[in-house]
Amino acid sequence: MVCWALRRAAHVRVHLARKASGVCRGPEHQASGARPAAPEPATRGALGAPGGTVELLGKSYPQDGYSNLSRKVLSRVGRNLHNRPHHPLWLIKERVKQHFYAQYVRRSGTPLFSVYDDLSPVVTTWQNFDSLLVPADHPSRKKGDSYYLNATHMLRAHTSAHQWDLLRAGLDAFLVVGDVYRRDQIDAQHHPVFHQLEAVRLFSRHQLFAGVKDGENLQLFEQSSRSARKQETHTLEATKLVEFDLKQTLTRLMTHLFGDGLDIRWVDCYFPFTHPSFEMEINFHGEWLEILGCGVMEQQLVNSAGAEDQIGWAFGLGLERLAMVLYDIPDIRLFWSEDERFLKQFCVQDINQKVKFQPLSRYPAVINDISFWLPRENYTENDFYDLVRTIGGDLVEKVDLIDKFEHPKTHRTSHCYRITYRHMERTMSQREVGRIHQAVQEAAVRLLGVEGRF
Repeated sequence: MVCWALRRAAHVRVHLARKASGVCRGPEHQASGARPAAPEPATRGALGAPGGTVELLGKSYPQDGYSNLSRKVLSRVGRNLHNRPHHPLWLIKERVKQHFYAQYVRRSGTPLFSVYDDLSPVVTTWQNFDSLLVPADHPSRKKGDSYYLNATHMLRAHTSAHQWDLLRAGLDAFLVVGDVYRRDQIDAQHHPVFHQLEAVRLFSRHQLFAGVKDGENLQLFEQSSRSARKQETHTLEATKLVEFDLKQTLTRLMTHLFGDGLDIRWVDCYFPFTHPSFEMEINFHGEWLEILGCGVMEQQLVNSAGAEDQIGWAFGLGLERLAMVLYDIPDIRLFWSEDERFLKQFCVQDINQKVKFQPLSRYPAVINDISFWLPRENYTENDFYDLVRTIGGDLVEKVDLIDKFEHPKTHRTSHCYRITYRHMERTMSQREVGRIHQAVQEAAVRLLGVEGRF
């Protein structure tokens, strides 16, 4: 089989209709969740408008004041790079699966961890936020940070959005892999669509304390006060054992991926759905790199999913982050490339074979600046970044905010952005880039309400 004859991505049909009937409401969840007190105006420049519908993955969603999806982002839905054989993200996923299947086996001989890598990226706001105890005023809920189909449905911002459902189904050890969507800056390390791998493991009292001296006298739960070291419902002994198992699990995983002799450190941090929480950093080529976030699961979350007699841990990592480090891939846009010179480098017979990306010819960049007065309200930088991505696509390498100015009399603010254009496969002319840049300028005025200082 020819390696670069990769499986074609699923086709996403995006269709706008006016008040279509038979709208599917999605999963049976409390869809509303906790939202800002008053709806924000519809994002200017977003796909469609309130009163229309968007069709995605065979379902229809009515649009309202929360809808802020662009056609560019919607075109990525269904591509499922993590499931394309011999894609670098697929290689990372398969290596992690292989490790968990080999290291963690039930008495019956079957794998302890089940794997879910084809769950729909469309979730309710309840799944994405409320089920994970994300506060109502958390920045991640803002339209400037997440992609909403409407007030009740969105593209998941993390694979943790499926945690509650899988726990509720009775699972106690699982991996979830999928594409996630976040509005973000534009540079070589950030893309509005990337891929995560999530893992969860629960323990009963017997499982956690088995083999521990006097373990029959130890308990999972108590009623005390919350501290930096534990939750109010967990005993210190249970917390420390779960934390130890989590860190041992992750240390073994990183050793499997990077090899022996790896320097690792743990940094205390905060997540709404774990406590205590940690970030794992590794020393790679003399530089400390953040690899993943993890922690002891909030018992309130576990209890609400029906596993009141268990305690557990969870972690989540970015596949692109790992692949860029492991394979020395310099630009996140490359993961979306169909260039055979890129793809065939990862056609290996053994998924554990070492691969070092050989750069494609680096074509020269074309740089253009754009300046404008901001509208007096309802402007976010991520609205502008989405507009640039929609028009320029992957020709845009990065966008830098290089200057801000406030008029001393009118107090109006202007921004100056520097946009770097670079084609991954050929040289672009200034004239060609100029047409794209002009379209960005015109769209910014028309859709974002800015006033040009071009």
